[in-house]
Parts: sequence; structure tokens; C-alpha cells
Amino acid sequence: MLDPERTPSPVIDQMGLLAREFWPAVQNGRGPVAQLMRANALAVAFQPIADLHTGTVYAHEALIRGPASHALQSPAALFAAAHEEAVLYELELYCIYCALRHWGLLQQPGRLFINISAGALSQLVAVGGAQTLAQAMRQLRVLPRMVVLEITEHERVGDMDAMVEIARALHAVGLSLALDDFGDGHSSLRLWSQLRPDIVKIDKYFSHSISTKADKLKTLQALLQIADVFNTALVVEGIENEADLRVIRDLGLSYGQGYFLGQPTTVVQAEVLPQAQQVLHDTAVAVLPQQRQVVHRGQLRHLSVIYAPAVSPQTTNDDVAKLFQEHPGLHALAVVQAERPQAIINRQLFMDRYATLYFREVYGRKPCLMNANVEPRLIERSHDIEELVGILTSQDQRYLSDGFIVTENGRYVGLGTGDQLVRSVTELRLEAARHANPLTFLPGNIPITLHIRRLLDKESSFVACYLDLNHFKPFNDHYGYWRGDEMIRLLARLAVQYADPQRDFVGHIGGDDFLILFQSADWQQRCEQLIAQFAQEARTLFDPAAIEQGGIEAEGRDGVVRFFPCTTVSVGAVVVQHAQYRDADDVANHAAVAKRMAKSAPSGLHVVAEP
Repeated sequence: MLDPERTPSPVIDQMGLLAREFWPAVQNGRGPVAQLMRANALAVAFQPIADLHTGTVYAHEALIRGPASHALQSPAALFAAAHEEAVLYELELYCIYCALRHWGLLQQPGRLFINISAGALSQLVAVGGAQTLAQAMRQLRVLPRMVVLEITEHERVGDMDAMVEIARALHAVGLSLALDDFGDGHSSLRLWSQLRPDIVKIDKYFSHSISTKADKLKTLQALLQIADVFNTALVVEGIENEADLRVIRDLGLSYGQGYFLGQPTTVVQAEVLPQAQQVLHDTAVAVLPQQRQVVHRGQLRHLSVIYAPAVSPQTTNDDVAKLFQEHPGLHALAVVQAERPQAIINRQLFMDRYATLYFREVYGRKPCLMNANVEPRLIERSHDIEELVGILTSQDQRYLSDGFIVTENGRYVGLGTGDQLVRSVTELRLEAARHANPLTFLPGNIPITLHIRRLLDKESSFVACYLDLNHFKPFNDHYGYWRGDEMIRLLARLAVQYADPQRDFVGHIGGDDFLILFQSADWQQRCEQLIAQFAQEARTLFDPAAIEQGGIEAEGRDGVVRFFPCTTVSVGAVVVQHAQYRDADDVANHAAVAKRMAKSAPSGLHVVAEP
């Protein structure tokens, strides 16, 4: 039995059975952690969790701290020492008590997040049950429905079914559950699926530099879809700057936590920090990071496959001829043994031989393999279409005329033709260019349209600037496409250089046409500097004689040879205020008109303030 004289009455009185369960190890411990707990020397700090839709404080997370200037001041050092002293469970339970006691005294609005490991939670419920835990919270003047137990799981949950039952018991008494640091440790998708927590906290790795990391952006978008399936709210941790907060806000995340929103303090922060308030309430739209390389993705399974009959190596030439006669549209036949392709027979070549004098009499009943290409091109349906380009460029033209054999897991499925391949690769590259231009790697028409829609939906003020080169065709015809590409890449580089990557979106429409969607207040100065620097640097792409003359003699669009000045850039700017324009096409069309007017403007810049 416990000696009442050696037991601190506040803990026992307010935690009841739960305190009696853990206190003996603390009372008898000789290590520094046990001593700190006996002396009630641990402090609690509270970090706000912000509602990213309203800009208000949604909740606070309780974080334990050791005494200032103490070797165990940091949580990491404190819990490492507790593990060595074998009082880790006791420390976790004591931290819960400290958090609840402080929160009960403060009587602050909002929810309280409290950290606990899955192992400690299992042991805690096993000792007193969920009802006892809820009763202890009420004794500390904290309502269970305002508490979120945040499972900090860095070891794999051993008995998943038992943990699911614990979650049900905790939910039954009004408590909520959250998974901490999802994406780190062992907070797995399976745990999310089976436990069905009310909240999942996304590890700070995914929020750090998300404004410049397209892969992290895609990951958060995927997690949003998973959260929708499981009806789970998400809290993004580790938000530390304006750019990352703006992207996370625009993705539609509900809650956020981090130093940019509010730091852990012993004094409860009632409001989100002013720097974050400004971001959450302004109408500026984040420039979402884009993939800076063209990724050609398209599998053969999405293309048309010719489901053609096959022959075996023993099939006679007469039977092959009969099959070609029965299927006049068939360009080839696959030779297959035990579902595995062995060769391909080209229709034209075979029928030409079959029609020669005495072929049928001599070879008609012989195996067809003698007239087959025994090195056919085999393509798995899961292959990337770009891998098939080798067929088009191969020196062995049989691959283009014969086509290719389509397999699935090595088994024969059907045939594909060279024409199909050319058409499919062309369509794929055209579609890819709509997402990212293959020359400049800048976003193409689809991302441009999506960004304009986001700006219009947010009723943001912005300026759409359409950039186009003057006298580019004569330059390109005179010097060739290679130097023409250099000119386009120069314009792309300067467009990116004079755009704020956090506020301004740069897109490549195609050819020498670009669009910059400015949210920067000094957009006009940026455009003027871009025009001037381009005029200076573009001259270096001309030959010395052309530079001296100020241009070149070349054939114009009308076929007449005449003098064209050195290439410059024109910028047509459309100032968009709130809801002036109906949709993205309306904005783009007005910008294109402004661009045409800019070509006759002395400065190269024409501004349209109203539609």
C-alpha cells in the first residue's frame, strides 16, 4: 500500500486511481526525471493551432518542458532520460496531469491537444478505463469533449485490433483522437484507416519549403483526398514562413501549426500572430510550384491494341497465307509458343514471297518460322510510351514496318503498328506541352488557365502581361531553329528573373508567346526592366554585321525580302480588378489584344486598365 504521508495529495486527489498507478515509481526513483516530477518542476507550454479558413485559434497543443537552463530542459532530453530511468510511462502520465491541471486553471476557450504514445495509452486505459480518465479530466475542470489525445507513435502498434477498441472506448466518453507526425515514424496509412482518428497531423517535412517543392505539394493534395475518404481533419505542422502558409491555405487545408502562426509559450496565445493573420485574410493567391521538367507519361494500355490471332512455330506457310486472306486488314502475325511471342511475320513481305513461282509447291507445307523476323520488338502494356520512340529511330526499319508485339506479363496480347506509335507519341507530347513547355520547362496552357481561375475565384487584383517577340520569324528563318530556341529561352529566363516566384506566375503559351500573371505591386517597373534587358541581350544572338546594321535582311511573312530590326519584346498588360472578367479565356483574350497594341507602342508596353 501507499504511505499517505509520502504521497502528494494534489496528484492523488485529482487523478485518483490513475495517479496511484504511476506514483510509486516516481516516489521511489532516484534519477533526475523522478526528482523533477516529485518537485513539480516541469513546465507546460501551449502552442496555438490555427483555423486557416477563419484566421482564429482553433486549439492549443500542450508541450512539456524541463526547468530553464537545466540539462533536461528540452523534451527530447527529458524523455530520453526517462527511458534510461525506466519511468517513461510515468513521465507521460505525469505530463498529461500537468497539461490538464494548467489548462483547467486557465479556463481558456478552444480544444486542448495532449501527446501520448500508443503504448502509454493502452496501459492507461487498461488500468482505469476510459471512464476513469474522463472523470479525472472533469476533476481538473476540463471537459473531455474539448480534449484531443494526440498519439505520438514512433514504434509500430503491435495489437491493432486492441488499439481500435481503445479508440472506440475513448470516443464513447467524448474524447477525440489524433495521429501525430503522419509521414514520420510509424504513423502509417493502415493505422489511419483502422483507427479512424478525428484528426491527423501532417509531419513538418511535408510543409517545409512546400512553396518551392512540387512533390510535397502533390503529396499534400493526395493526403487531402485520403482525409476526405476517412472524414478526417488535417493539421499541417511546421509552418514557418509566409510563402509556405499561403500555399497551404490555398490548398484548402483546415488547420495549421508552426512558429509563423504562434510559438509555444507558458502564456496562452489567444490570437494567431499578426504576420500570419495578414496572410490568412489577404486575397493574394499563392504561386503553386510546378514540375520544372517535362514528364511524358502514358502507358500502352491506354492505346488501341490490335487483338490479332497468332500462329505457332509449327504453323505452315499455307495456313499463314490463309489467315492473311481471311484478315485483309492485318499487317502482321505473331508467332507464339506457350503464350510467349517468338517472332513476327510481316504481311507484305510474306505475301510477296508466297506469290513467287513454285513457293507454294516447295515451301507451302513447311513451318512459317522461315519467313518470320525472329527478333521482334516486344512491348509490355505497362511500358512508358516514350520508351517506344526507339522503334521510330531504329536503323532496323523492320521494327517500323512490322510494328510491335504487345505483351502483358510476358504473355501475348496483340499487335501495334508503326502508324499507331507515331500518332500516339505525337499526341502525348502535345498533351504534355499543355502542362509544361518542353523547351523552357515553364507551365503550359493548362496550369496558366488554372492559375487565372484561382485568381478570379479569390477576387484578387492582378495584372495579366502577354509577352511576344517582335521580328522573331525573320530571325528564326535567317539563323535557324537552334538560335531561335536560344532567343525563346532568353525571354523565358528574363521573364522568370523579373517575376517574384512567390507572387507572380510565369507561363509559356507556346512558341515565342509568354504570359506573366503579376501580383507584385511594382509590376510595371519589372516589365520595363525586362523589355530593356531583353533588347540588350538579344543583340548578342545576332552576327556582328547585323549588330552593326541594327538588323538583318530577311524574307517576311508576305514573301518579300526586306530589312528587319533586331528582335525586341512587346508586353500587353491588362489590369484586373476584382470581378471585371468572366473567366480565364476572357482575361487571356484581352491580354492578347493588349499585346498587339503594344507592338506599335514606342516603349514596347501597352496597359489596359479596364475591359
